[in-house]
Amino acid sequence: MTNSPESHLLSRVPSSPSIAAAQRARDLKAAGHDIVSVTIGEPDFPTPARVIEAAFQAAKDGETRYTPVNGTLSLRTAIAHKFLTENHLEYSPDTEIVVATGAKQIIYGALTATLNPGDEVIIVAPYWVSYPSIALMSGALPVIVQALPEHGMVPTAEQLEQAITPRTRWLILNYPNNPSGAMASREQYEAIAQVLGRHPQILVLSDEIYEHIRYDGAEFISFAAVSTAMKERSLIVNGVSKAYGMTGWRIGYAGGPSSVIKAISKLQSHTTGGTSAISQAAAAAALAMGPALPLERSTVYQRRRNLVCDRLSSCLSLRVLRPSGAFYVFVEILDSAPLAGRAVDEVLLDHGVAVIPGEAFGLPGWFRISIATSDSELEKACTRILEAFQG
Repeated sequence: MTNSPESHLLSRVPSSPSIAAAQRARDLKAAGHDIVSVTIGEPDFPTPARVIEAAFQAAKDGETRYTPVNGTLSLRTAIAHKFLTENHLEYSPDTEIVVATGAKQIIYGALTATLNPGDEVIIVAPYWVSYPSIALMSGALPVIVQALPEHGMVPTAEQLEQAITPRTRWLILNYPNNPSGAMASREQYEAIAQVLGRHPQILVLSDEIYEHIRYDGAEFISFAAVSTAMKERSLIVNGVSKAYGMTGWRIGYAGGPSSVIKAISKLQSHTTGGTSAISQAAAAAALAMGPALPLERSTVYQRRRNLVCDRLSSCLSLRVLRPSGAFYVFVEILDSAPLAGRAVDEVLLDHGVAVIPGEAFGLPGWFRISIATSDSELEKACTRILEAFQG
């Protein structure tokens, strides 16, 4: 077979660059190379013991059958309680909450179930690698708005207004941000909401998966909490992966307008069906713990953030963004001379460290470091990065 079997939509998107970078690092290490990988966005903390115990008990109790497409009632009730107590958002467990196999599936489901060919999705750069690809696979056109460091990596009202057209259907926000670690203030969200008030056709997807990972006492506000009008137009995406060290359990969830939740559930009914019953029992147990554990773990990430930022800030060739949340450090290359025209990830691999280049996030000339790894590995990574850029 000489021609690719890929559909026209799928052929427009690359494979996930973050997953590819992580796999390449694993392959090199397996081949005997000394590689420090700071690529993957996965907590190095274990799943809490009480969560594992809850899953084990659910399995023993026979909770091993098909689940409702939108999630078990017990988990949807726990999610509604979480939204109410932590975000001051009231959602009905019956009609305004959906559970899926990871937050990524929620995002894919939301866009695929609501977009038509020719629609547009505004995506803020730097962005999580899959947003543009998911928009393309939904038949829509990604419209990129470049957020700037001088504005805290949050789009201004003017930038957003200029990007909106009659075809705009979604705006995707992600704060705390992957890859920059930026957080949006209430004032910045209110400015965005004021623009959206003039464009009622636009829905907002707010990816808040890093909500509990934040530093220096930074406060978090959900975009839907800005106003009643914004809540009625916002899909709030979250999950247990990053906060509770549960990436392999594959549980994401969302709260939002019943019409959007219904569309996502309809799509899931024909694709994956309901999520694993045992994983949902585990997720309910995690949410019952509240935010204390992830906030406690944030103190460790903050120490690692300080380590990386302090080490790399000494290099005149680099500009280091000091993150307020998430577990990444985003670095700009100010002087490209040491690169000799080569890609930053290739240069750094030659020095024994694997990163994800900024092109994956819509910002060439940058690279992302995951601090979700040990202090000793981060120390080695920083030493090798400094060697690469200082010659």
